[in-house]
Amino acid sequence: MDFRKAGEQDIDLIMGILADGRAALQALGIDQWQNGYPNETTLREDIQNKICRVVIDDENNILASAAVYVGDEPTYHEIYNGAWQTENKIYGIVHRIMAANHAKKRGAASLLMTYCAKLSLEAGVTSMRCDTHPGNIIMQHTLEKNGYIRCGIIHLTDGADRFAYEKVLK
Repeated sequence: MDFRKAGEQDIDLIMGILADGRAALQALGIDQWQNGYPNETTLREDIQNKICRVVIDDENNILASAAVYVGDEPTYHEIYNGAWQTENKIYGIVHRIMAANHAKKRGAASLLMTYCAKLSLEAGVTSMRCDTHPGNIIMQHTLEKNGYIRCGIIHLTDGADRFAYEKVLK
């Protein structure tokens, strides 16, 4: 498996992976990604902003995708029922993590998380933050398996609660 920035030519495949993820969440009764976000516009913006990364197999098939960047996430300014591990003002951020149905249980999401940490370290930050729906047990397990610690709860701009995670990079 290898990694690369996603390009415009990848949008249809990534949209298919998003549809698979949305259906899987809906089947679990989780309302995450059920209201039209993320969508094609979001993914195109990620590609245009050069923050969309993909995991590919030996045949160049996309197995997983995520938006990764360094910055400050406004919804992370306030955390409830806990605290961030660091007081960093700038950190790596991972959003919209998704794996293709045919890639599940092949470790693609974990490989992508490791790659995102590498990119963040190379950018000079010492921690990464991420959030997920309280009902998304699969993503919680993936984050914790990859060294993320649940730090508390953040509120999205629409008021929805999300479990907040941080990983200190070494």
